[in-house]
Amino acid sequence: MIEPAVAGVIGWPIKHSKSPLIHRFWLGKIGMDGDYSRFPVAPERLGQFMRALPAMGLRGVNVTVPHKLAVMQHLDALAPGAAAVRAVNSIIVGADGRLTGHNTDVAGITGPAGAAIAARPMLLIGSGGAARAAAAAAVAGGASALWIMARNHAAAGDLLAATGLPGGILAMGDPLPAQTGLLFNATTLGMTGQPPLHLDLGRLPADAVVFDAVYAPLETQLLRAARARGLASIDGLAMLIGQAAEAFRLFFGAEAPRQHDAELRALLTR
Repeated sequence: MIEPAVAGVIGWPIKHSKSPLIHRFWLGKIGMDGDYSRFPVAPERLGQFMRALPAMGLRGVNVTVPHKLAVMQHLDALAPGAAAVRAVNSIIVGADGRLTGHNTDVAGITGPAGAAIAARPMLLIGSGGAARAAAAAAVAGGASALWIMARNHAAAGDLLAATGLPGGILAMGDPLPAQTGLLFNATTLGMTGQPPLHLDLGRLPADAVVFDAVYAPLETQLLRAARARGLASIDGLAMLIGQAAEAFRLFFGAEAPRQHDAELRALLTR
């Protein structure tokens, strides 16, 4: 008897995650016997949970805040994409029990925002795991420069240096670079239960795009401010669905049925 394919997502907190809805929707559309669940894992329990993964019978797990960096010390190997980003958002459990870290966030950014990145300066807010993926997306998408606004200037400096792009480091609240093509929020600011992200978007050009990785709530203060200024905006679901499609292929060995994206977004925004 073939066992159902099971995967999940870990984080702390995790109750806001929409990933189970996405993967269960796709599993249903392709008729695969499988499931995908949330697993709340406190930081001090991360190592214990990772050691238990093979025994739990999971194909793998997605990784979200605050584990994208810390989880790497508990893995057996990193796929090239994760090694380049230096952060993990997906873990595959091999038949031999080995844990391999992947990163699908870059695809989740370049997919919807590629045109806004190419040959333009990019402004990145944050210096953590999601910011590492965004910096890699700046390189992959052909950004002309990268500006990083973050509280941790040392981490931001290391991140910028790793890209090899020109640009600079900004303090939170500094004036935004006037020629920005894409503004990407890679912090938890604006997420339910977190402080909002206050930025003066007045200096951005009229064709700039504002991309907020936060998706709970979907309508963040940053996106409302962008629309009030008449700027194009991309919400967190675009990144979530894009990176989830890559993870779905890794977990279940099948392509996500993206022709149903409109129906999926309607489900996720009920």
